[in-house]
Order: sequence, then C-alpha cells, then structure tokens
Amino acid sequence: MKHALVYFRDTLAGRLSETDEGYVFQYDKAYLARPIAEPISLTLPLRSEAYQSTVLFPFFDGLIPEGWLLDVAVRNTDISILDRMSLLLLCCKDCIGAVSVVPENEEENDE
Repeated sequence: MKHALVYFRDTLAGRLSETDEGYVFQYDKAYLARPIAEPISLTLPLRSEAYQSTVLFPFFDGLIPEGWLLDVAVRNTDISILDRMSLLLLCCKDCIGAVSVVPENEEENDE
C-alpha cells in the first residue's frame, strides 16, 4: 500500500492511501479544527469521514502532468502510466496550485 500526505498551502490537510479495495482520502483532524480550513477541492468538501473510491479521485488524478511532461516522468522511471498513485507521488510534491502530495515515508525521513 502507498500512503501520501496532502498539503494545502503548506499545511497538512489530510492523507491519501491506496488500498487493496481502491483509494481512501481523509482530512486531518487538526486541519478540520482550524477556523480557516478550506476544502482541497469542491469535489472533496470538508468532513471528518473518510472518502473512498475504487479509482483514484479525479481531483488527485488531475494533478498528474500530461503530455510531454508525463512522457518524461514515465521514460525516466520504471513506473507504468497506469500506476496513477505512483505517478502522483513522483510528480506532485511541488505542483502548480495550493495542493501538494508527498509520500508519507518521505516526510518521515525528512524530519
């Protein structure tokens, strides 16, 4: 299983996991308690219950680069273009916009 920390404007907003059944995204309790908390996407409104899906949530899939940039990422790694979670973890640590996705174990190693 792969796990990621999801940041919104450099604040931990939640966790995304790939499981045997699909994908789970859950907002962090501390993030939800913030008076200025905002959803990371209109399709993932703030709530304490986990979101579950059999496919990668379209919001996260949309963060993965397309075209020539995706070709570069796939060509320079052994990641399949069909392995969306691995591509998300590889390419979306510093993506355009307010949301970034960091492999959970990488964050632990940085500390």
